[in-house]
Amino acid sequence: MAHSSRLVDMVHERIEDFLAERTSILRSISADLEPLDGFSRRFLSGGKRFRALFCYWGWEAVRTRGFDPFEAAEGPDRFPVVSAAAALELFHAAALVHDDLIDRSDTRRGLPSAHRLFEGLHAESGWAGDAADFGVDAAILLGDLLLGWSDEILDEGLDALADRAAARASRREFMRMRTEVTAGQYLDILEERAWVVQPDDEQRLRAERVIVYKSAKYSIEAPLVIGASLAGATESQIRTLRDFGLPLGIAYQLRDDLLGVFGDPEVTGKPSGDDLREGKRTVLVAIARERLAAGQRRLLDELLGDASLSAEQVRMLQRTISECGAVDEIEQIIARNAARAVAALDDAPLGHEARNELAAMAKTVTRRTS
Repeated sequence: MAHSSRLVDMVHERIEDFLAERTSILRSISADLEPLDGFSRRFLSGGKRFRALFCYWGWEAVRTRGFDPFEAAEGPDRFPVVSAAAALELFHAAALVHDDLIDRSDTRRGLPSAHRLFEGLHAESGWAGDAADFGVDAAILLGDLLLGWSDEILDEGLDALADRAAARASRREFMRMRTEVTAGQYLDILEERAWVVQPDDEQRLRAERVIVYKSAKYSIEAPLVIGASLAGATESQIRTLRDFGLPLGIAYQLRDDLLGVFGDPEVTGKPSGDDLREGKRTVLVAIARERLAAGQRRLLDELLGDASLSAEQVRMLQRTISECGAVDEIEQIIARNAARAVAALDDAPLGHEARNELAAMAKTVTRRTS
């Protein structure tokens, strides 16, 4: 874990250096652009850096040859993978800014979301027009800026890579990831509205599809493959990392779905039952609907997505979902997918230390509380 901690520090430094260069451009244009600088730094300063870590250990899994992996990759040799890891963090920050807009979320990690920060800036400054509208407009632009910057920092790393085939493979996976995340996000907002005309027996399958493309691939599988591709991975190594990454990504998102309904707001930084108010049609909800009697199912459908749900209504829905056995089933699915992921590492054509680290991370991401 010491290696992972050092990697997180390096990614943070890489992001800080990159932002210093890019925000100097903003300052040269106008002092009025300072909020784009300040808010971008705010959204890139925290988080668990899971995507960066999976990217690094995907790279390490391929290039390790039995020596101390971290010490053997000093200086410029590590620049491409640190840059790719940083690019994933910038992409993630952009996705969160846009996701909070789509979900109309007021908070992120216990602090105001980007559109609320810009809304507050408008209100404090006494500007003309509607503060909420300004917040939405400015947050869209901040997300777009971060998205563009993620491409720039990735390309800086790829330009330093001598193996051009490896650089192209990494870039292809990054572009595929962006397409899949956008598709998954669309399917997510579609399910919140289209579920009413979909057959009941298809809703779990549709929710599982959202998990795969909105989160599972982008959170774990793609970062692993991007990192491995940088190291010149073989098809067999890529296949193994996908076999590990996809089920673990599914387990990761299922844990997130549980936290979205039952998580402690003091730990998650989000209000309790936030996903219930947002009307998320998750696998958890699909399983609950399969298990509930007709009357309870109608009540769940009626209340889910009501932004004005009271604390008592949230607690009632939490009890309903839990008591029907949906939570227990989700826990079983998480455990099966985590076990499937770890089993994929057995005798895999990957570095020994990296395999151990990936197995440890599998526990971390599936047992987390935030």
